[in-house]
Amino acid sequence: MTLAAASHGFLSPTGVEIAFLLVGLVTFAAAVVTVTTHRLVHAALWLVVALGGLAVEYLLLTAEFIAWVQVLIYVGAVVVLILFGLMLTRAPIGRSPDADSGNRWAALTVAVASAAALVWVVVDAFRTTWIDLDGPAAGSTAVTGASLFQNWVLPFEALSVLLLAALVGAIVLSRKAKATRADEASRPGTSRPGTSRTGGAR
Repeated sequence: MTLAAASHGFLSPTGVEIAFLLVGLVTFAAAVVTVTTHRLVHAALWLVVALGGLAVEYLLLTAEFIAWVQVLIYVGAVVVLILFGLMLTRAPIGRSPDADSGNRWAALTVAVASAAALVWVVVDAFRTTWIDLDGPAAGSTAVTGASLFQNWVLPFEALSVLLLAALVGAIVLSRKAKATRADEASRPGTSRPGTSRTGGAR
C-alpha cells in the first residue's frame, strides 16, 4: 500500500473522489436512459452524455490524453456515425414502439450479470493498486501509445471493422428501401398520395 492509500481511508474521501463518484452516478443514469428510451434520437443524445461523463472520469484520474481521445473519437465520431446511420435508415424521430423487443427482463438479467462480472474482475485485479492523484500524470501519450499498439492492437482493429460494417449496413438498408419505393411507384395502377385513380372529366 502506497503513501497515498495510507494517508486517508474510505471514510475520509477527497474532493476528487467525491467528484468522481458524482460524475459516475450521472454517467450511469445517462447510460440507463440510453437503453430504456423509445426515441432513437434521444438515445443517441443521451449516449453523448454517457461518453462525456467517461471523459470527465478520465480527467479526474489524471489521464488527460485518454480523456481527449474519448471526446474526439467516441463523442465526436461514433455518435456522429450513429446519427448518420439513423438518418440514412430513415429512423422515426418520435416515439418508436418497435424499440422495445419484449425481452426487457432477459436483457436486464444479462446486463446485471455482465456488470457484476466486470466489477468483480476489476476489483480483484486492482485490489491493492492505488492511483496517486498528486503524482505525475499516469496517462501520458508515450505510455498510452505503447500499451495501445503492443497489447490492444487486435481489439482496436476489431472496433474499426465493426464501425465500418455498421456504416455499410446503414447504406445497404437505405438503398434497399429506396429501391422498394421506386419499384412500387413503377407498378401499373399504383397511385401516388393525394391523387385519384379515376379518370378525368367525361
